[in-house]
Amino acid sequence: MRIWHFELVRVLPDAQLIAQWRELCAIAGRIAKIGYPNHILVNKVMYYSAKELIDFSTRVTEEMHYRGFKMNPKTYDKFYHNIMDNKDKFKEIKPYSGGQYKDWHNDRYYWQCFHNLQEKYDCGGINDREWKRIQTNRSFFYSLSKYLKR
Repeated sequence: MRIWHFELVRVLPDAQLIAQWRELCAIAGRIAKIGYPNHILVNKVMYYSAKELIDFSTRVTEEMHYRGFKMNPKTYDKFYHNIMDNKDKFKEIKPYSGGQYKDWHNDRYYWQCFHNLQEKYDCGGINDREWKRIQTNRSFFYSLSKYLKR
């Protein structure tokens, strides 16, 4: 289970984008059931506000819509209510950043996610067209991060 770096959402291969939505729904379901996601890679969502998770999920669902994927409105409603009905369980010790998960979705985490996708490509799980789209984003983000560090 993973929440992909927010910068990668727009270039994720279709399979990973759809899986991201399923994982977000699973996270919301676990929060509703036991109060936290119970997975080492995503437990950090609880340090941010519920709105942060909603905003990140909106980024994912908007990208799905842009690509032409149909989504059952009841699924989103259940996701939303699972989060909002349990918003008091979120610790909110990290500043709100509009679905960007500052302090978590940093350069280091970007590269961890990027290399995860690279491994999927190397093993045949991502095709050449999808990999080129990801690599294009890599050079954009690398240029941007170098500029921001000045």
